[in-house]
Amino acid sequence: MEKTDDIQSCQGKQEEDIPKSSPFGFVIKQFQGKRSSPGKRKEQPSAIKKFFRGFDFGKSEGKDRREIEETEINNSGADDESKKQDLSVEDGLSHLISEAESPSGEQRFNQFMQKLGKKPNSKNLDLNNCALSAADITELASLLPFLPELEEISLSWNGCVGGTLKALTVHLHHVNLLRVLRLNSCRLTAEDVTSLGEAFEIVSQLEELDLSWNSNIGGKLSLLTKKIQKGCKLKLLKITDCNLTAKDGESLAEILSVIPNLEVLDLSINKHIGCSMKIIAQDLKNVPGLKELNLHMCGLKQDSLQGLDTALQHLAELRKLDISCNKEIGGGFKDSTAHLASLKNLEVLDLHQCCVTEEDVTVLSQVIPLLSSLQELNLSSNKSVGVSSDPLLGRLRFLPKLKSVAISNCGLGEESLSSLAEAALHLPELEILDLSWNKCVGGNLKLLLGALKLATEIQVLRLSSCNLVAEDLALLMLLTEDGHLARLRKLDLSYNNSISDEGWVVFCQGLAVFKELSELDVSLRPLSCRDCGPWFSKLLAALTKLPALTELGMQRWVLSESQRKRLESFNQDNKRNIRFDC
Repeated sequence: MEKTDDIQSCQGKQEEDIPKSSPFGFVIKQFQGKRSSPGKRKEQPSAIKKFFRGFDFGKSEGKDRREIEETEINNSGADDESKKQDLSVEDGLSHLISEAESPSGEQRFNQFMQKLGKKPNSKNLDLNNCALSAADITELASLLPFLPELEEISLSWNGCVGGTLKALTVHLHHVNLLRVLRLNSCRLTAEDVTSLGEAFEIVSQLEELDLSWNSNIGGKLSLLTKKIQKGCKLKLLKITDCNLTAKDGESLAEILSVIPNLEVLDLSINKHIGCSMKIIAQDLKNVPGLKELNLHMCGLKQDSLQGLDTALQHLAELRKLDISCNKEIGGGFKDSTAHLASLKNLEVLDLHQCCVTEEDVTVLSQVIPLLSSLQELNLSSNKSVGVSSDPLLGRLRFLPKLKSVAISNCGLGEESLSSLAEAALHLPELEILDLSWNKCVGGNLKLLLGALKLATEIQVLRLSSCNLVAEDLALLMLLTEDGHLARLRKLDLSYNNSISDEGWVVFCQGLAVFKELSELDVSLRPLSCRDCGPWFSKLLAALTKLPALTELGMQRWVLSESQRKRLESFNQDNKRNIRFDC
């Protein structure tokens, strides 16, 4: 009796321990009910009864044996059925507990992102430069079914993505809202490119694809392009520095007719694709909404420039044209600008390092002023711009929307600098002016005095290697005293070894007025060195009054041990994080 009471007492406690609100309470009660219900389970024969069944107590042996066998069979069947029911309930309970303990898809995704040090975002999956492994890619693929709202995937700068992309692309049907896919520098293989092509049949909403810096794509682009079907919604396609061949250029030209919504095409740093540029240009008419065309360092030649100019008549919406660092197009502008002037919406024109000739400058001086919407113009590293007698720089006055003018290393003389200064008087929105590597600026910065007074929006001023002298720095400080250059954020005075210590003293004394200045470079030229002299203390005092400054370049200035310590303690004492480049 005592054991029976103990068992009943224990069962009672187990029931009490289960909260009524528990999702398993009902199942457990059912389980206990099935095991204790007298109507559904036969009483088990005791060991004593089983022992005495083998003896004759006056009944017929045959009859008794049959009755005993029938009873045992019946009892055995009932017992088996009961065990089956008990096991079924136990299995159900175990399954419920397992489901409750296993993490949901959302929890798994959060754990995955936390492991990589990223914040989970169900719409934008940013895993750039996360040192992903092949196992990570497989795990990520298994999570895609739980991310139905995903719109962007960025896996750039993860070399291990190469060779594993198929594990991911086969699951892209779970994210049919995907619009952006970035795979920069992932070491993609031919198999990856094939898998990506097959995925185009699945991700019908894809608008942006960036495959830049995957050199193995070269010669294999057709594995992707042949899968792109009519109706593709691509708006952006970037294949920068992918070692593309002339044959890749032909494959690209073939798909332009099936991606009519294309707005951005970037083929930069593919120096062999210039051979097929005439073919590509012929099919650019199929993307009339193109807004940005980047052909930087593509090996363009004069004939490809002519083909490109013919295509421009179909690209009325073009906003940016970059054909920089194509040295072999020099001398070809005289026959290739007929349609450039028609780009009334063009905002950015980059022609730096194109080896333009004086004859080219003459043509450009007639065309560029007609680009009424132009905001950024880069003519840097074209020496003929400065020596040409044609007034190209003077005619920039007809472009009042100009915000950025880069004429670095253009061989400017006093005459061309004066022309620029006069034009700048008509550029009220100018924000960036780069005159670096033009030696004539030194001693002649006064020519720009009027323009710098009117340029109330100027934020970046680059005067590196301009042979500046102390008088030029004094002029800058004079402007600041009158409230000019108040919005200046970046000032580059590097490689001006000709500035005396007195000039640096004057500059540092007035430096504190640049309240918005974030970057300052006063480095010396390579292979030179010089003591900071008396202006170091003035500089340190000014730094305390420049709350926005984050970068200070002081290369090749020789600092004493005490000066170094003062620089190092400055950040700590003022709770600043200025990076001193000494």
